[in-house]
Amino acid sequence: MRLGLAAIDAACGRLGRPERRVRSILVAGTNGKGSTAATLASIATAAGLRTGLYTSPHLIDVTERIRLGSEDLAAAELDAALAAVFDAADRPPEVPLTYFEALTAAAFEVFARREVDLAVLEVGLGGRHDATNVAPAAMSLVTSIGFDHMADLGPTLASIAREKAGVFRRGRPALVWADAEEARLALEESARSAGAPLHEVDREVRLAGVETDWTGVRFRLETPVAAYALSTPLPGAHQARNAALAVRAAELLSDEEPRLGGSAITAGVAAVRWPGRLERFRVGARTILLDGCHNAQGAAALARFLKDTGLRGELLFGVMEDKEIDEIGRILLPCASRVCFTAPAFERACPPDELRRRFEDLAPEATTAPSVAVALAERVAESRTEPIIVAGSLYLVGEARAWLVSGRFERA
Repeated sequence: MRLGLAAIDAACGRLGRPERRVRSILVAGTNGKGSTAATLASIATAAGLRTGLYTSPHLIDVTERIRLGSEDLAAAELDAALAAVFDAADRPPEVPLTYFEALTAAAFEVFARREVDLAVLEVGLGGRHDATNVAPAAMSLVTSIGFDHMADLGPTLASIAREKAGVFRRGRPALVWADAEEARLALEESARSAGAPLHEVDREVRLAGVETDWTGVRFRLETPVAAYALSTPLPGAHQARNAALAVRAAELLSDEEPRLGGSAITAGVAAVRWPGRLERFRVGARTILLDGCHNAQGAAALARFLKDTGLRGELLFGVMEDKEIDEIGRILLPCASRVCFTAPAFERACPPDELRRRFEDLAPEATTAPSVAVALAERVAESRTEPIIVAGSLYLVGEARAWLVSGRFERA
């Protein structure tokens, strides 16, 4: 990982500035940015716009990171875009690119070649120094401010907010939703400094009648433009907030693109797809819930969903060593009937035995498994019927999802 725009800017310059040939929206935030970006892209697709969506990380296949309309990018098209990126970067003097920088440049190249009407870009880390920030965004969103990546973004909510506000553009709308006053003040100050018209969406809209279950969320939304009765297939009460941000963004964009209003908003919110976040599978008698809640704010959202739905089951928990392990665990473990600690096949993963040691007081009878696939196979073979909750790292969720969609459980 390398923070900074020098390398991506140089690569894009050699490619002929693909990032400037499409209209783009930047979506930053601690949590909710992927769901919000996917919902906004779904609204644009429902409106009939040629839409690109760039997100990270992927769960199973790297092609998930780039969508055209509702479809993941074909592998051959990603190969072609990456070939162009590598050819440009390898010309003397060489421009060394990180994995994320190369994929970001490839996304710009794909969207420019396809002449998309709108590219929705999920910011990877922070905002100011993230590779996506080389794009001249027509609008910027900050979905939430919470404690994550403090080594890179700073130790306070204000410092994190200022880094994420680095995506604001002079004269371009900046939409934010901040719960903590410290974060709100930092975002307001950043918007003034950048000359970006600020929309504090939590103060502009009203959410009511929020109902959530396995099938998603239903809610009413009142904005300065209209009143909506909306339904999203993404479960969890927090998804009403993410959808509200996407709707408000679409409304502001509709001043220049009228197709983004009205029925496209209702249809787009209803059609959004965002795997691995409160995603449900059914294997025999077992319900399996996947949620990549990789920080304390995300863990709290999962805990609220479990409380709202009355769901209690066995937790398969794994997380990266650089995360707020103790805080995440102390939010989630009390929600479970049993606990199994595991880890994704990733060098930064916290070892299962270390997790068991850390949480011996909360889960003295917890077990461990070398991988989430082993843990799932063992549990699916049992005669128990309680739900299984796979939570923590998105890498862990990705491995679980790969096992589930492969059909290997049928032979477990």
